[in-house]
Amino acid sequence: MNKIIKIILIILIIDFVIVVGYFGYKSISKRSSSGASSYEWVEMTESYTPKDHIEDFIMENAMRQNLFPVYIKNYGRDFKILKKFVGKKLYKPSRTEMDFVFPDAKDWHLIELKYKEKKRDRDIKRTILYVQEQGEWKVGDAGGPIE
Repeated sequence: MNKIIKIILIILIIDFVIVVGYFGYKSISKRSSSGASSYEWVEMTESYTPKDHIEDFIMENAMRQNLFPVYIKNYGRDFKILKKFVGKKLYKPSRTEMDFVFPDAKDWHLIELKYKEKKRDRDIKRTILYVQEQGEWKVGDAGGPIE
């Protein structure tokens, strides 16, 4: 009887250590993967100087539609953030899925936009995946904000 109690206690202790280790790992990995909050919103107005072709494309589009001020978060080629992206074509895509959906893509950037629609007086917040194919930047996919 004493031997059975020892075996049961050892099994319970091992189970406890495994469960605590699992939840400890999950909590640590959640804190380190919250990369979206480490990016800052940048205000884009008529006097803003674009840093790259994509920001220039966004600025020209905002000028045409009179959307200023536009706020952007440029995530660039951050795969951790891309894994959180949910669009119309892609759902939390991996590198393989990106290559499959955009086989001719030379480059891509993920940018979150925030602006006020003046006609309906509401705030719009969306994330856009820009893809460079055949030397041109275009909208590859669009979705909601990244949390």
